[in-house]
Amino acid sequence: MIDRTFQPPVCEPEDFSIQRPECQVLPNGIPLNILNVGDNEVVRIDVLMKGGRWHQDLPLQALFTNRMLREGTLRYTSSEIAEKLDYYGAWLELSSAAEYAFITLYSLNKYLPQTLDVLESMVKEPTFPEKELQTVIANNVQQFKVNSSKVDFLAHRGLAEAIFGKHHPCGRVVQEEDYTHINSEVLRRFYEDHYHSGNCSLYVSGLVTDDCLARIENRFGQGTFGDCRKQTVPKDFSPVSMTPKRVFIERSDAMQSAVKMGMTTLERTHPDHLKLRVLVTLLGGYFGSRLMSNIREEKGYTYGISAGLVSYPGVSSLVISTETANEYVEPLIGEVYREIDRLQSERVSEEELAMARNYMLGDMCRNYESAFSLADAWIFLQTSSLPDSFFYESFRAIQTITPEEIQRLAGDYLCKETLKEVVSGKKMG
Repeated sequence: MIDRTFQPPVCEPEDFSIQRPECQVLPNGIPLNILNVGDNEVVRIDVLMKGGRWHQDLPLQALFTNRMLREGTLRYTSSEIAEKLDYYGAWLELSSAAEYAFITLYSLNKYLPQTLDVLESMVKEPTFPEKELQTVIANNVQQFKVNSSKVDFLAHRGLAEAIFGKHHPCGRVVQEEDYTHINSEVLRRFYEDHYHSGNCSLYVSGLVTDDCLARIENRFGQGTFGDCRKQTVPKDFSPVSMTPKRVFIERSDAMQSAVKMGMTTLERTHPDHLKLRVLVTLLGGYFGSRLMSNIREEKGYTYGISAGLVSYPGVSSLVISTETANEYVEPLIGEVYREIDRLQSERVSEEELAMARNYMLGDMCRNYESAFSLADAWIFLQTSSLPDSFFYESFRAIQTITPEEIQRLAGDYLCKETLKEVVSGKKMG
């Protein structure tokens, strides 16, 4: 019989490794990364194109170019694309990031010939029809207006502008008038510059058969498409933070205030970055963190508060985020600074560090256990220009960090003077 009055021992993983993709190069030069994992008759195909908002001439250009791929091609109308994918049980995701655009197709193996036909047409021959574009823009403008009434949305925009500056891609927030500058020609120009076989790489994950690989090569590997002479050149941007430490965005009818605090910090390649992630997790990265224990559990100022690192090319940002009753804004911000002071002046206990360490190691193990999460991991490495050793280095950083290092990192990188405060809500007093 198991004695349930005693907690079983916590066993940390002694080593960490994840399955590497098998890398091939298609006849036309496109890299193909293969993760053959799992028993279910389903595959995911990711098409990566170099070209995100870092490379756009106008706000929203990269986003809408990617979004409009499903709205019509030379072979299919928007309704035909939707009906065909739905009929064959496929799922399509389109997204655009800082330096890359992503087209992701989930498909049953037995229907791959039909779904690959749609995917190929979307990637190689979109038409950007003006009627469908205006419908998409109208829907997005309406959603933008709804979001603009929410304090969390306003605070998020305010913080991005405050810590990066208005001329950085992260700080240049979208305005309603930006939607009026988007048309088919603007999108077609961005597509022609960035969506071609010389800018493309592929990932396939799931139950990857020889037939699957042959079909992908037939659709995407037999000839070049687009103008391969137009290579996407990486761009560098330097954040220039705004002068005020506190930014207030008024919503007179707000029942709660959104509070966001943040600053720029170490980029992903800095030697201290991985251990800084442990410090930020201790501060506010999980349910047992300092901020949650104090501000939620003890003070009751909020239902939840978080701290995290968000990485971009060349820079990362530390963001602390919550919502609270209007009258608790000032005491809540004061408690955030008090927890930073404690991390700088007192060493964390081995017990508290072990709890955060176990959470982070468990999260790593969960994140890399399926075919599609493995694909996400290796795509992250490629798009972030990180070495293959990144996962093991992350594991070692979590496993070996000490209370002394936590205190040093807090002193070096949790700078209260540069931490911007953005509050959106009802003005008090």
